[in-house]
Amino acid sequence: MPFSNAAARNLTLAITGASGSLFAREMLRLLDADERVAHVHLVVSPSALRVLAEEAGINGRNSMVEKLLGRSSTKIVQLAYEDIGAPIASGSYPCDGMIVLPCSMGTLAGIAHGLAGNLIERAADVCLKERRRLILCVRETPLNLIHIRNMAAATEAGATIFPVIPTFYNHPQTVEDIAHNYVHRVLQHMGLPQPNAFQWNPAADSNL
Repeated sequence: MPFSNAAARNLTLAITGASGSLFAREMLRLLDADERVAHVHLVVSPSALRVLAEEAGINGRNSMVEKLLGRSSTKIVQLAYEDIGAPIASGSYPCDGMIVLPCSMGTLAGIAHGLAGNLIERAADVCLKERRRLILCVRETPLNLIHIRNMAAATEAGATIFPVIPTFYNHPQTVEDIAHNYVHRVLQHMGLPQPNAFQWNPAADSNL
C-alpha cells in the first residue's frame, strides 16, 4: 500500500561496491524530495567509495550526502559502515524499509547468509527478522550458481530481488532517463509511487 503523508516513513539506503552510482544518486535525490519520507539513513560501503570515485569522481567517505546531492539535506543522515550499534541495527528502531542500490554479490551473500558483519548486513538482517521491506538491487553479469542460490535464499527470507536492468519501452533519451525510470519502479515496490512515473499503456500508442 502507498504511504500517506500523515505517516511519514524512515528508510535506509545502502550503496555497495557494484557499478551503478548514477542509480544510487537518483534514488537519494528522489527520497530527499519525497514528502512522505521523514528520514533517510545512508550507509556507504568501502567498496562503494571506490566505485563512486571511478564513476562519479566522488572521493572520500565524509559528507557523502553533500557530494551526491550537491547540497546538504535535513532528512538524510550518513551512518558509518562499521557502526553496528547505529539505530538501524536494532529491531526496536522504527525503520520502515531498506533499499540496497546497487547491491554487490558480496553484500548479497552476506545478507543471504545472515553474517551481519557490518551495518549494511545487520540493517538488512533486521529488516528480514522484523518482516520489513528489503529491496536488493543486484548488479552483476553473468551470474554464477552461487549468485543465483544467494538470490533464492534472500528471496525465501523475505527480500525482493530487483536487478538493475534498464527499460526501453519508455523511450529514454539519456542515461539519466534510464536511471530515473528504474528508481521510480523501485520506489513503487517500496510503497512510494512517484506522481510522474511512466506507466505502460499500449492503447495510447497510435502505431499499435
